[in-house]
Order: sequence, then C-alpha cells, then structure tokens
Amino acid sequence: MIVFLARRVAAGLVLVVVIATTTFALMGLTGSDPARQIVGQTATQQQVAAKSRELGLDQPMAERYWHWLTDAVQGNLGTSWFSGESVTDSLTNRLPVTLSIVLAALLVSAVLSTVLGVAAAVRRGALDQLVQLLAVVGFAVPSFLVALVLAVVVGVDLGWLPATGYVPLATSASGWLKSITLPALSLAVGAVAATAQQVRGSMVDVLRADYVRTLRARGISERSLLFRHALRNAAPAALTVLALQFIGLVGGAVVVEKVFGLNGIGSQATGAGAQGDTPVVMGVVVVMVAIVVIVNIALDVAYGWLNPKVRVG
Repeated sequence: MIVFLARRVAAGLVLVVVIATTTFALMGLTGSDPARQIVGQTATQQQVAAKSRELGLDQPMAERYWHWLTDAVQGNLGTSWFSGESVTDSLTNRLPVTLSIVLAALLVSAVLSTVLGVAAAVRRGALDQLVQLLAVVGFAVPSFLVALVLAVVVGVDLGWLPATGYVPLATSASGWLKSITLPALSLAVGAVAATAQQVRGSMVDVLRADYVRTLRARGISERSLLFRHALRNAAPAALTVLALQFIGLVGGAVVVEKVFGLNGIGSQATGAGAQGDTPVVMGVVVVMVAIVVIVNIALDVAYGWLNPKVRVG
C-alpha cells in the first residue's frame, strides 16, 4: 500500500506540472495585453512597454515559465498583476468557500446515491424505474439551471435559505451550513444521478452472487446482508464514479458560485482569465489540480480498504 501511494503521489505531481505547463502556454497564446489593460487605453506606448517590462512580459515564454515554476516550488505563487494581492493569500481566503460547497456536494451525492441505489436494487419494480428516470433527468438538467431555480424559489420566494452570500464556519456554524446548502444541492444533482445508477447496477450484480444466497441460507439478517456484505462489495465501483464526479463538481463550482454570489476560487478564476492575470490563473489551476489529486488518492485508499484484493495486488 505504501508503494502504491508513493506511485500515486508521484503521478499526481507529474500531472500538476503538466497541466500547469499547458495552462501557462495557453495563457501566453490568448493574444491579450495585460499591460495595456492595467495602464489603461489612454496610456502611451512607452507606459505600456514599461509596465510590460515590470511584469516580465518582455522575456521569452520559456524563461517566464521557469521563473514562475522555481518560485512555485518554493511556495511563492506570485502576485496578481491587477490587484497587487499575493496569490497565496487570495487563494487562502477564497479556497474555504469553494471547498465547502464541493465537499458538501460530494457528501450529499455519496449519501443520496447510496440510499437510492440500494433501494432500487432491492425493491426493483416501480422504485427502480423511478430512480432510473431521476438519473436521466439529473444528467439532462445543467447545474446552473438547478442553481437558478433553487435560488429563486427556495431563497427568494420562500425565504427558507439565503440566496446569496457566504458565512465562514468560524463566524457561525449554522450560518455557514445555510449558506452552502443551496449551492451544494445544485452541484450534487448530476453527481447523484451518475453514482446512484452505478450503485444500483453494482448492488444488482452482488445480490445475484452465490455467496449472498449462502449467507441468506445461513439466516443472516437482511440488513446485515445488505450493508455489511453486499454494499461493501458494491462500493468500490461507486467510489470510482464518485472520484470522477468530484472533478465535475470542481468545474461546476465556477458557475454555481456566480449564481449564488459566492466569492470563491471559481469566480476568481473566471475573472482572472478574462483579464489575462496569469499569476492568479496559474495559482488557481495548481491548487485545484492538487486538490483533485489528493481526493482521488483518498478514494483509492478507501477502495483498498473495501477491496482486500487491491491491497494484495
């Protein structure tokens, strides 16, 4: 297991470097002129050239990337070209917002998909068809539309939960929970649809296995059979889908944060990308890819715990 984790960490570091390199190259090919945007359209060409030298834009792209990479390895992600704020400080302030809604959505997806998938596999019939119908609807409806409906109906019309804004956990636990509920539910819809289908299919296969019939013949209670034996064997496949869904949740957070007025990394990335603020965009990319890698490694560990054959391998 230690060797496996070491390989996964090494592969994750390579992935971070590859994506960072690709992002830096793409930012350099956008054709935007950050120096001109900073000094204004009325500035002279000499002022624009001076700002370009200050930002290092007069250097070759490879040299600029090397400077950024060596600083990033030392923990220095640079400074925003437009606000002058440290990228590390900016990400530290915004990261809790995005992580709160993404991890909450992941938790909601795991719980609801397990309940729906197991119920559909055990009850079958009309309930099974209903779960599959909900899965199709969940796939078809985009998260931003769900977010708009929840914000207008639940947040504005009914007033049950706040439609905009974020309350830090350190300020108020109940306020934090209320502020992330609607965004997390908006993100979770599609993930629940995909994962519930996977849980349902895996549970159907497991319940048909010979050892399940043997356990039933021995008189083991149905609850113990389902949750202690069958679900544990069906869970690894669902975890794989959940790991993939996490990547989608991170991407979906960009739109959801805009709808609910959350000042998270997603909204920061879109604003920085529109401005051509390379240090901020690079910082966001590195942090989010690192989080995705960490979560996937954690799910791999859970997979190994649920499936002893993986540990042996």
